[in-house]
Amino acid sequence: MADWTVEDLPDCAGRTVVVTGANSGIGLAATRALAAAGAHVVMACRSVDDAESERKAILEEYPAASLTVRELDLADLASVRAFADRLEVGSIDVLCNNAGVMAIPRGETADGFETQFGVNHLGHFALTGLLFERLRAAPAPRVVTQSSGAHAAGEIDFDDLHRQDDYGKWDAYAQSKLANLLFAYELDRRCDELTSVGCHPGYAATNLQYRGPEAEGSRIRLAVMKVINAVVAQPAEDGALPMLYAAAADGLDGGEFVGPDGLLQMRGPPAEQESSERSYDEATAERLWRVSEEATGVTFP
Repeated sequence: MADWTVEDLPDCAGRTVVVTGANSGIGLAATRALAAAGAHVVMACRSVDDAESERKAILEEYPAASLTVRELDLADLASVRAFADRLEVGSIDVLCNNAGVMAIPRGETADGFETQFGVNHLGHFALTGLLFERLRAAPAPRVVTQSSGAHAAGEIDFDDLHRQDDYGKWDAYAQSKLANLLFAYELDRRCDELTSVGCHPGYAATNLQYRGPEAEGSRIRLAVMKVINAVVAQPAEDGALPMLYAAAADGLDGGEFVGPDGLLQMRGPPAEQESSERSYDEATAERLWRVSEEATGVTFP
């Protein structure tokens, strides 16, 4: 693809798109672009108040936009089930599994999962399964799962998935991002009725980089991250392009990995890329699928 931009986003009128983490960063940038292209966007967010404020801001810019805010806390499977139960749409054309946390001190979700693995992978695994029938009802459904370049350093530790014995915040993050890709590829292998694609944003300036330092109470690290974001990172709007391409561009058959095509895959227009060797390990993907079903209680039809 030659320098694909948001201007190349096709007409999305009549399509319903669910975006997790739609109230800030890459999720918000993607939501704005999809709404401007005519899609009805369901903003699935933990903070409903923040999402409502952003919804109103988008409507000021695009008065004809169609946006719905719904509460979704990926750190609580009860919230994931409630979101799916209350979602008033007959079919879903695209599900963007975008929300996430990065390099935070060890914590646990409401269900006892290590937070990064629980939010980034298990929450989205459960959400996709619970919305599966509505995805299958669409004419050409897609599931887009946001990973990270950090997946390349990841390894699935089935003996200590929740890092109770040995926790490193970056190791846990890398594991969760590898899990995202293993899930995306395995979903595509298992289901011919939808297209499942992985993506990553490169290095984009969002609030994601600030959550770790804020949780640790480190003002120095927070200040450093703000400087790096200002000097090195690309805007969130550019970081959203791989997800937008994966969600709406023509020519994707499923199982692709889309990311920035510039320096060190940190910035630039979206392009199809190779992910790590571990991400293509089908035996690991199958085992992770079984473990994820057992952990969440969600099975796919």
